[in-house]
Amino acid sequence: MDMPVYLDNNATTRLAPEALEAMLPWLGDQYGNAGSAHLLGRLAEGAVVNARDQLAHLLGCQAAEVVFNSGGTEGLNHAIRGVFEALPGKRHFVTTAVEHSAVLALAAWLQHQGVAVTVLGVDAEGQLDLAELEAALRPDTGLVSVMAANNETGVRFPLEAVARIVKARGILLHVDGTQAVGKVPLELAALGVDLFNLSGHKFHGPKGTGALFLRRGVRIKPFMVGGGQERGRRGGTENVPGLVGLGVAADRARAALPEMTRLEALRDGLEAALLAGVPGVKLNGAASPRLPNTAMVSFAGVEGEDLLLRLNEHGICASLGSACTTGQKEPSHVLRAMGVERGLAMGSLRFSLSRFTTEAEVERLKELLPKLAVSHRH
Repeated sequence: MDMPVYLDNNATTRLAPEALEAMLPWLGDQYGNAGSAHLLGRLAEGAVVNARDQLAHLLGCQAAEVVFNSGGTEGLNHAIRGVFEALPGKRHFVTTAVEHSAVLALAAWLQHQGVAVTVLGVDAEGQLDLAELEAALRPDTGLVSVMAANNETGVRFPLEAVARIVKARGILLHVDGTQAVGKVPLELAALGVDLFNLSGHKFHGPKGTGALFLRRGVRIKPFMVGGGQERGRRGGTENVPGLVGLGVAADRARAALPEMTRLEALRDGLEAALLAGVPGVKLNGAASPRLPNTAMVSFAGVEGEDLLLRLNEHGICASLGSACTTGQKEPSHVLRAMGVERGLAMGSLRFSLSRFTTEAEVERLKELLPKLAVSHRH
């Protein structure tokens, strides 16, 4: 059997070989606790400091503003719950209808705590109405939370414009940057966001690692109270091997940003082939600025789940949308928010490339997918 073609990189990415190599000593002889004062402890502490510097360089922020954690979901919880625990007088939260399911779950949790939640819609291309955002802000708004880029469609929000509107009202701004890191350049110091979370396994780092950017001067409640790690903002013994891998992955991602133009060309070629070879294809969000690696394609008259299974039989790995909602029988909440008709939404697949994706792999998909989509139309 041919090697699998992996086109589900928005769900997770392969660990960069350089990151794995850098991690191995810290899984073996270099096993010290970064909080210990002896030699092995000091070596581990130095490794954590270096990883923090590497990640800060990728994000365009200060190292002291990086709070290490276990990944995207923890970062979201720390940011959103931490703000509302720290600001008891602010009982209003603003987010969008196309956020990751973890953010929408937190919005529901806030409502149970008595917080008013405003969920902003998007247009047919997945974009925000900035006037609607401005109109939604209130004196008691504690936090606005938007994503940098959508995990299903790749559509990017205009963060600079969002930040200008939100910060002009003195309101805290959180950005879920999980999908953007390593795919687009970032300069958080200049952007104006207060909180920004990320997950290492989305840019070829190890699973179980991540960080929350917390702008200097912003005070929120700690996520876990413990031994004072992360300047008291997130207790728990540091995952030294994981953080070493995260730091190396961040360095490699920064160096590889120019490669994103190659991925964009591969993605555009795939979409062009589908438009030419399959009647009734819809490219979701294609008129908006998008991540260079992501295509969310809807096929008329085809069940997405069936098409996904057929691709899997041929060794091609893709997804119906978010990996966190696989197995659900409802259409994507993102496509629903964009007004995509239910039948078309149910025939949707996401293809997400990485810098390890080859032209030959995409060519294999371009040859196979139109045939499968046409032959399995009902």
